[in-house]
Amino acid sequence: MDLRDYERAKFQLAEALRNSGAASSQLPQDFQAQVRELFSRLAEDRFNLVVVGRFSRGKTSLMNAVLGTDRLPTGIRPLTSVITTVTYGTREQAVIHFAGLGIPQEIPLGALPQYVTEEGNSGNHRRVIIAQVQLPVELLRRGFHFIDTPGLGSPIVENTRTTERFLPEADAFVLVTSYEGPLSDEEVRFLRSAAAAGQPAFVVVNKQDMVNPTEREQALAYLREQLGGLLEGRNLGVFSLSARDGLAAKQKGDAAFLTASGVAAFEAELVRYLLTEKSREFLLRMCHRVAAVLGSLPRRPETTAAAERVAALARQVGGARGAAVAAVPAATGAASAIGAQAKPCEICAEVTNRIFDFLRHFQYDITVSPEKQRQLSERGGLCSFHTWLYEQVSSPQGTCIGYAGVVDRWASRLSAFAAADGNATTNGAAARRQLALDTGPCSACDARAIAETTAVNTVAGRLRAMPDQTLASLTDICLPHLRLLSAALGEHPVGARLLARHGAVLQRMAENLRRYALKHDGLRRYLASDEEEKAAERALVMLAGHRTLNTSPPRLLPVAAMVGFPEDG
Repeated sequence: MDLRDYERAKFQLAEALRNSGAASSQLPQDFQAQVRELFSRLAEDRFNLVVVGRFSRGKTSLMNAVLGTDRLPTGIRPLTSVITTVTYGTREQAVIHFAGLGIPQEIPLGALPQYVTEEGNSGNHRRVIIAQVQLPVELLRRGFHFIDTPGLGSPIVENTRTTERFLPEADAFVLVTSYEGPLSDEEVRFLRSAAAAGQPAFVVVNKQDMVNPTEREQALAYLREQLGGLLEGRNLGVFSLSARDGLAAKQKGDAAFLTASGVAAFEAELVRYLLTEKSREFLLRMCHRVAAVLGSLPRRPETTAAAERVAALARQVGGARGAAVAAVPAATGAASAIGAQAKPCEICAEVTNRIFDFLRHFQYDITVSPEKQRQLSERGGLCSFHTWLYEQVSSPQGTCIGYAGVVDRWASRLSAFAAADGNATTNGAAARRQLALDTGPCSACDARAIAETTAVNTVAGRLRAMPDQTLASLTDICLPHLRLLSAALGEHPVGARLLARHGAVLQRMAENLRRYALKHDGLRRYLASDEEEKAAERALVMLAGHRTLNTSPPRLLPVAAMVGFPEDG
């Protein structure tokens, strides 16, 4: 199981509730409230990782290394009573929550020190309670929630009290120390309290790049002596690492350097604990609760089918103990190209611009040019789709001037065909009437076809010439234009990479759709990211193209048919 599998399991539970009819408004209100509470638990689930330690140990540097970003400010002294949380966001920003105010304030991430440092907010005169940092990082999107506390042993007593009050929110603790000095008595007492309460804790000894291997072993031996019997339990682990080297390794994409930094081993243990301890137990509890709700519903085929799916999921989760845990994928390369900031189809955008340029000139020309009016009349006007696009850019007066001849031409044409039909034999009468209603080619459709071909060939040329750079910067091409683009590439090997990239785009989009639906069902829409809020519109644009283009969607064929194998019978 990996983090994606875990999230899919939650989606399956939510779908079982929906498909069974458990969320029906026809059921008693107390039952509906019970179902909403299940949706809420699934929507709110996250892994709260509370990071504690003395100032200058490298807490923020460690979080930067794990997240693969240098956007969290380091080297600043936190302000009294301010907790900084790090969560997923479609764009990077900070959200400041104030005492006594219900509306939080969004600020640029660079302005964060003005709210959480003594220099920027002396004596906390701004009355900040929590500063929430939002970053578009895949680990956070998968459910990790970092909580950076003011620090243990702070000269400001309230800092330590704030940290201690927040500890019940933790699913696990990370105590960050360093090779610069041993654990303080206060840090040892904190670890003993966590171990006594059965709360998992990880001890990170940072800055291993500042000592040689011999000094490192001596320091770790002394640390184990300080901790005494605490290390014998499974709830405590010690990790030697260099946050600075780990971040540099991720930014360079150097896997060997990342392993040597010690950060990879620490991350793997965090994910292992999340999936094999906390998340497994959470899923089993939710399976049992959902099964109980389904069992109280009237027995119908859909209810029985949903109950069977939940039972199968419970067996799968129950048998996952000891299974291998997949690592968290790094948000580099193709992954970064399908991130939250991806833009809609650039081919749609180019064709849309060309069409509206055409229509702006068209509406002017048919108002002032008798020749353009004649040509439009002979064609019978524009097609139905482009007629209404024209209406958006024209005025009633312009339509009256430009389209009077079109309407007059149709009147004459229909009258002439009717007269001819009345003087002819009955043979072919239906065909003649149908012919009377046929139109000529739409000039706007011709313009769209030229613009579309040009835009597709331009993107195809970039992909052939610079495949890596183009794939990294490519927008989310809609399926109708992806079909044309793939055909334009022919046998070029970049075509397969293009389809793989957009498969990943659609997979991410499906996850966002399910996340939004779950948070909506659980009355937790305020938890939805911008990416999830826009998922519905983006999905439809991706499937059908921009609403101002009358493109034909591609047919969905079985994979077997596409690769030349017979379908399963």
